[in-house]
Amino acid sequence: MKARNNLVLKTDSYKPTQFKQYPKGTDKVFSYFESRQEETATTFFGLQYILKEYLTGRVVTVEKVEQARKFFSEHYGRDDAFNYEGWMDVVRKYDGRLPLKIRAVPEGTTVPGRNVLFTVENTDPDFYWLTNYMETLLAQVWYPTTVATNSRLLREVVLKFNKKTSNSDPNEIANFQVHDFGFRGVSSVETAGLGGAAHLLWFLGTDTLEAITMAQDIYNSDMIGFSIPASEHSTMTSWGGPEGEPEAMENMLDQYPTGMIACVSDSFDIMRAINEYWGDRFKDKILNRDGRLVVRPDSGDPVFTTLKIVEALYDKFGGTVNDKGYKVLPPQIRMIQGDGIDLQMVEDILVNFEENGFSSENIAFGSGGGLLQKFNRDTFKFAFKASLIEVDGKERDVRKFPKEFNSDGEYVESNKFSKSGRLDLFKNVAKTGNPYFTHDVNEELPMDLPSQMRTVFEDGKLLVEDDFDQIRKRTMFS
Repeated sequence: MKARNNLVLKTDSYKPTQFKQYPKGTDKVFSYFESRQEETATTFFGLQYILKEYLTGRVVTVEKVEQARKFFSEHYGRDDAFNYEGWMDVVRKYDGRLPLKIRAVPEGTTVPGRNVLFTVENTDPDFYWLTNYMETLLAQVWYPTTVATNSRLLREVVLKFNKKTSNSDPNEIANFQVHDFGFRGVSSVETAGLGGAAHLLWFLGTDTLEAITMAQDIYNSDMIGFSIPASEHSTMTSWGGPEGEPEAMENMLDQYPTGMIACVSDSFDIMRAINEYWGDRFKDKILNRDGRLVVRPDSGDPVFTTLKIVEALYDKFGGTVNDKGYKVLPPQIRMIQGDGIDLQMVEDILVNFEENGFSSENIAFGSGGGLLQKFNRDTFKFAFKASLIEVDGKERDVRKFPKEFNSDGEYVESNKFSKSGRLDLFKNVAKTGNPYFTHDVNEELPMDLPSQMRTVFEDGKLLVEDDFDQIRKRTMFS
């Protein structure tokens, strides 16, 4: 049996030792997960993957507990740090199913920071130690939630410029305006699947196939992402160097006489490629195609390069000026910038387009590391904290409220404080601005409001299983 398939080992080294560290008589630990910042609302996504992949069903066996005992004996150099009997009781009492209850906001919901996103508690008093044992796995929802949030911000940016500079439907343009190039640039196949699916909550274009297959397996989706035939430098340079590049270009047009295709055009000299080849030798062929050629530069400063490319394409192919006063290339020709793209770069490029009289519909973006990898748990300051325990049948609030030295050497209250109580999320639709608020349900609500959270997991059973389309609809994708 592979150790890496053992749930008991999927935690931090110090977690297994903590069953001895709670007050005597502890029978309940209640914890929550939040984004510990107020600047950006986060779009919750990815918990269903973690629950289905790791926690649902009979996930603990005698063999796994015995393997863990041997592992920790060697790891700690002692035999009293691992809760062997506790884990054996999971097998004896629950047939290896976890006696936990998890409540969460529906995936695809965008919630302002400093609000609870999910909660965890043990359902059997003998397993109080299990709640925070699972923090390591459950807290990894920070990653797909961060990508989903970043891609929401990307969509907001492109929509803003589409509305300002285009006559076309801004959402139809946006659907394929930020394309996922991230598979090769992430740290693992699992990262590609989770992050890539999170991106597809807001866009339809992807080259990360793992995102689609993960969504099909975990979120019961149909085909949620789409792509087109595209060249790379190896195919373009295999025709014999600079002198062979025109043949490589024409081959792309001949092999795909209809539909949309993308062609990297900077293998040797992108301005020559536009001025002599695409915009001259093959101009009529392109304009008479039943489809669209997307020209891709792949080097240089993205802001400066994209403007020079769109100007060159407009000089060669012409276009129109829409009634908002912005230039639009013919529908048969567009460009995509796939190098150096992240949220800030997209905005910088589109600002430059607007200032120079070009509509945002002339350009799409491909993003890899800036889309799926350029993040960590502190990007939106995610944290998993205990907020309540029960000792000898009596509930006790738990929280931290530390002080810290700031950069000026002053000793001040930290913003890493945590919440206390049995927490739930509510929404007051009558409230202007942020309608969400987190509340301790042991205290009276100011008004009768339904909880915004659902019980999604209890005692080893997945109780809620959303389809990807359901989650997309919650994002107000369309």
